[in-house]
Amino acid sequence: MRQKLSTIAYYTFLEALRNRLFLLSITGLACLFGVAEFAGELAITETRQIQAALVASITRWFLVITCTLFVITSMVRESNDKGLELILSLPISKTSYYFGKYSGFIFLALVILALSSPLLLLYSDPPALAGWLFSLLCEIAIIIAVSMLCLFTFSNITVAFIAVLSFYILSRSIEAIQLLSISPILESDSYSQQLMNLLVNAIAWVLPDLNAFTRSDWLVYGITSTALTFVFMQTIIYLAILFAAGLFDLYRKEL
Repeated sequence: MRQKLSTIAYYTFLEALRNRLFLLSITGLACLFGVAEFAGELAITETRQIQAALVASITRWFLVITCTLFVITSMVRESNDKGLELILSLPISKTSYYFGKYSGFIFLALVILALSSPLLLLYSDPPALAGWLFSLLCEIAIIIAVSMLCLFTFSNITVAFIAVLSFYILSRSIEAIQLLSISPILESDSYSQQLMNLLVNAIAWVLPDLNAFTRSDWLVYGITSTALTFVFMQTIIYLAILFAAGLFDLYRKEL
């Protein structure tokens, strides 16, 4: 099983090379360096801190969007070209296929992270950067699993991408939405207000707290081991749930 899994992962990564995804990443990082230097020229104080926060924020969004689009388009293309049927016609289980593809996508994210590390190192300290990159890898691991699940569910590039992006934005902003829902300005005893608070809290309970992941201020002020432990534990829990849901969706499909 290990050999089959590694073979699928290898060809998934090879597809990224052929699509010149890494050339796009290098070009994007070069543009980001120019933006960071321009922002540094405009800053009056705390130049390095502003540059670090700006580069971190853009890098996170770039990686999330790039990995999401590649995962979805790659698997849709494979399905349209009947590649999935061809692979599963061999003595390969759907579980091996699923985790092989997932491993290939994770390795792709690792390479892009490695490419972005020298740029981030210009504006942050190595210990803080190491923790930040670990948190970003955990965040991307969740997003890749969500992307695969949404694709198996909707089987459409546009719908799957919007669903993943909505999940990501909502997960990162749910804490702010909770604070707004209990704001004294909105305080009311009406049933509609109580229902809204209940709905927001229910959504927050289901979603991962991505607002606590990969914070830009970690590169400026450092990161604690407690924060990294929280990130790691949430990642393990949600990956287990997403893997189970993704495999269930894959096995129920008739191929």
